[in-house]
Amino acid sequence: MKKISILTTILYFILQNLFAQELPPIIKFEAERYKAGNQNWMISQNDQELMYVANHMGLLEYNCSVWKLYESPNETIIRSVRVVEDKIYTGCYMEFGFWKEGANGQLQYTSLSDQIKDKVLDDEQIWNIISFNKWIIFQSLNQLYIYNLNSKTFTVHRPEGGITKVYNIGASVYYQTIGKGLFEIVNGEAKLISDASVFKETKIVNVFKVNNELLVHTQLEGLFLLSEGELHKFTTEVPSNNIYNSMKLSNGNYALGTVSDGVYIINAEGKVVLHINQENGLTNNTVLSLFEDRDHNLWVGLDNGVNCINLKSNVASYEDDSGMLGTIYTSVLFDDKIYLGTNQGLFYKPYDKDIPFTFISNTKGQVWSLYVYDDTLFCGHDAGTFIVEDTTATRIFSESGTWKFEQVEGTSNLLYQGNYAGLSVLKKSNGSWSFRNWIKGFGYSSRYLETLGNTVYVSHEYKGVFKVVVNADFTEALSEEMLDFPKKGKNASIAKYRGKIWYASREGVFSLAGNNQQFVKNKKLSDVMINDGYTSGKLIVDKTNRLWFFTKNHINYFNHSNFNDELLHQSIPIPYTLANTMSGYENIAYLQDDEYLIGTVNGYYLINPEERSTDSYNIYLKGIQNYKLNDTVKYLNLHGDARLGYKTNNLLFSFTIPQYSKYTNPEYQFKLEGFNNNWSEYGLETEAEFKNLPPGDYVFKVRGKVGDKLTENEEVFYFTIQKPWFATNVAIISYLVLLIIVGFVVNFIYKKNYEEQRLKLIEENHRKMEIHQLETEQQLMKTKTEMLEKDIESKNRELAASTLNLIKKNEVLAAIKSDLKKLDSSQNLKSVISTINANINEEDTWNLFSEAFNNADKDFLKKIKDIHPSLTPNDLRLCAYLRLNLSSKEIAPLLNISVRSVEIKRYRLRKKMELAHEQGLVEYILSI
Repeated sequence: MKKISILTTILYFILQNLFAQELPPIIKFEAERYKAGNQNWMISQNDQELMYVANHMGLLEYNCSVWKLYESPNETIIRSVRVVEDKIYTGCYMEFGFWKEGANGQLQYTSLSDQIKDKVLDDEQIWNIISFNKWIIFQSLNQLYIYNLNSKTFTVHRPEGGITKVYNIGASVYYQTIGKGLFEIVNGEAKLISDASVFKETKIVNVFKVNNELLVHTQLEGLFLLSEGELHKFTTEVPSNNIYNSMKLSNGNYALGTVSDGVYIINAEGKVVLHINQENGLTNNTVLSLFEDRDHNLWVGLDNGVNCINLKSNVASYEDDSGMLGTIYTSVLFDDKIYLGTNQGLFYKPYDKDIPFTFISNTKGQVWSLYVYDDTLFCGHDAGTFIVEDTTATRIFSESGTWKFEQVEGTSNLLYQGNYAGLSVLKKSNGSWSFRNWIKGFGYSSRYLETLGNTVYVSHEYKGVFKVVVNADFTEALSEEMLDFPKKGKNASIAKYRGKIWYASREGVFSLAGNNQQFVKNKKLSDVMINDGYTSGKLIVDKTNRLWFFTKNHINYFNHSNFNDELLHQSIPIPYTLANTMSGYENIAYLQDDEYLIGTVNGYYLINPEERSTDSYNIYLKGIQNYKLNDTVKYLNLHGDARLGYKTNNLLFSFTIPQYSKYTNPEYQFKLEGFNNNWSEYGLETEAEFKNLPPGDYVFKVRGKVGDKLTENEEVFYFTIQKPWFATNVAIISYLVLLIIVGFVVNFIYKKNYEEQRLKLIEENHRKMEIHQLETEQQLMKTKTEMLEKDIESKNRELAASTLNLIKKNEVLAAIKSDLKKLDSSQNLKSVISTINANINEEDTWNLFSEAFNNADKDFLKKIKDIHPSLTPNDLRLCAYLRLNLSSKEIAPLLNISVRSVEIKRYRLRKKMELAHEQGLVEYILSI
C-alpha cells in the first residue's frame, strides 16, 4: 500500500506540472529523411529560396520537396557553406571552391583551392565562409583565404596564434586570436580592437554592431558590450557557459545555439523570448549552426538532424510528447484560465502565462465537453456532470455519462443534458445547479442535440436524426420521430447557428427551412465540405458566432454578411493530416483577441486567422529527366527548347514551391499541351512523368498554390519529340523522288520486254493448251480409277457381308447339330450330322472372312500383328470380331465355343497386349 501511495503521489505531482509553453511550429528533418550524415555544420539559402546545408557527408540541397546530396569533391566533411549570388561556396578538408547550377538544374563544382595548392596547409579544414563587398573569405583555424571576385585572385592572411572565427559586421571584418584578442582587418592589415582577458582566453562565438558599440557573444563567459575600448557585461537570462553559436534575427532579437540546451531567443534587453530544446520540440540539444531564411524561419543545424522553426507563423503549438495530457476533446477560456478537457481528465492554467498545466482532482477520465452558462462552467464527463469552480470540480450528476449541454428555450434556470442514456434536465435553484429529471420516453444516446422551442433535434451516428417533442414542463417526450432525411452518416453532427439547425455528413450540409421545417441541402457549404475532401461532419459554433468545420486541405469558417443573410466563406490552409485532430471530435475554441485554440491528439495549437500571410510564392522547374526505356537518364537544359529523338520519348519533370511553413502544403497543377490540354487536379506530387510520347511539339506548364494563394509565375518548357529518320519530311521527299525514278525505270524495262513477253506468251499459251488437254485426260483417268476403287471397296464390303452370312449359316447348322445330338442316335441322324459337319468348314469360312475383312478394313489384321507380334491366329480372329464391335455372346458361336470361353480369351488377349487396367480392350482395338 505504501508503494502504491508513493506512485500515486508521483503521478499527481507530474500531472500537476505539465509545462505549457506554446511554441512556433517546428519541422524536423532526421538523417533518415535527408539520407546523409547526422551533423550539419552550416546553412545558407539562394535567391530561389533553396536551402543548402554543410553536412557530414557532403552538400545537402533542399527545395522544400526533395533533399539531394552532392558528395564533397574529396569525399570529406563539408564544414562551411555560403551562397553568394548564383554560386554556393563550400569548404572542407584542404579544399574549397564553389558549386553552380548548370543549365540542367544540377550543381557542378569548381575548385578554387587548386589555384593556390602550395599555400593550403596540411591537415587544414575550412570552418567558415563570409562574403564582404567584392571578396569571399574562407577561414581555417590558421589563416584566411581572401578571394577577389573581380580579379579572381587570392590573398592569404595568416596571423600568429591562428584564428578561432571570422565575423562580418557591416562594412568591417573581425576575427579572434586566442591569447591576443579581437582584431579588425583594415586595408588588408590586422588592427587590435581589444585585448581584454576574456577575449584572449574565451572563444568568441559572434560579434554584432549595436549603435556605436559591439555586442560580443562568447562561448563560456556570456555576452559583453565593447564601447570605446571599455568592456561591460551584458546581462541575459541564458546560462553563460553553454553558447556555441549565435545570430541576429531580422526583428532585432538574437538566436543563441547551445551545446546541450537547444536554442534560446532573446530580445535586445537580454530577456528570453523563446527557449526550445529536445524536451519541447528540437530533434537534438546540440546546435551546430543557425540561419534565418527570407521568410524569417530559423533553421537549426544540429548534431543529429536539421530543424526549421517557423518564427513568423500565426500558429503556436503545444505538444505533449509525454502523453500525460492526452487527446484534447474540448477547451474553453473562463475566468482568465484555459481549461482543457482530455481523455485523461480536466486541466487548467492561467491564460497567457507559460506555467504548468494543473490537473483538477476528481476529474480523472474522459471529458467530452465544457460549457459556460450563467457564469458557470459545466463539464460533461464520462462519469457524469461536474461544475468547475476555479481549480475544483464538483460532480452534480452521476447516473450516466454526459455528452453536452444546451439551454432550454424560454427559461433561464434549466439546461438540457445530452447523456449516454438519453436526455435529462438540470435546474438552478437557490443559486446552485442540480439534476432535476430525465426526459421520459427517449432513451437514445444524445451526443449532439439542438433545440427549437419545445422540439429537440438529436443526431445519432448509427440511427440518424431524431425529432423529439417535449411536453411543457420538460419531463416527457410527447413524440419521437426518426427522420428519413437526411441520412445517417459516420462522424455526422448537428449544430445551431444563428437560430437555424444545421446537419452535416458525408452527403453535405443541410439546414432546417420552410414552414414544414424540412432539412434542405445548402449548396455553398456542401460544395466546400465535399469538394475540398470530406473528413468529418463535425460542426462547431464559437462564441463569436462563426461556424467551423474541417476538410482535407483547410480549416473552414463562415460569417454572416453585415448587409444580408449571405454566408461568407473563409479558410485557413492547414491540411487535415497536419491539423492532427481526432476525427469526429475536432474542436476549436475562441480565446480572445482573435486567438483560437484547436485541440489535437497530443496537445493543441493557437492560431489567429486574421493574421494572414502576405507572402508571395514562385514555382520552379528543378529538373527534367529524359530517357529511353531501360536506359541511362539524361538531364535536359531547363531554359531552352529541346529536340528529342523519337526513342528518348520519356520525360520526368520535377518542380517545387520553396516555402517552409509546417502547417501548409504546396499544391501543384500541370498540363502537357499537345498531349492533354487540360490542367490536372491540384495535388501534392512534385513530379510529373510522361512515357512513350508520340512525335510532335509539346508545351509543359506547371503552376501551384500555397493555401488559397496562387504562385506568381507559371513555369513553361517547350520540347519536340522528333519523328524517326524514316518518317521525316526529307525522308518522305526522298521516297517520292526514288519512287518516280523507279517508275521510269520500270516503265522502260516493261516496254522493252513487252514484245518479248508477248511472243513468249503466245508460244506459252499453245504449250499450256496442250498441257491442259493432257491434264484433262489425266483427270478423266484418275476419276475412272477412283470409281473402280470405290467399286472394289463396295464389292469387298459385300463380300464381308456375305462372309458374315456364311458364318451365321455355320452358327445355324451348329445349333441344328447340337439339337440333333440330343435326339436318339439312329443311323439316319448320324448321316444328317455328318452332312452338317461336312458343310461347317470353319477354316474355309475364316479364310474367306479374313480376306474380305482385310479388303474392307485396310489391312487391320496386319497392323495389329505388327504392333503385337505374339498374337496367335485365334487371337487375330477375336480381334477381328471385336473390331466389328461384336459382343461375347455373338462371338461364341463364330468360334464354336461358350461365352465363358470368349471372356477368358478376351482376358488373355488384354494381357498379351499389356493394356492398363483402366483402358478398354474394344476401345483400344477400335483406335488402331
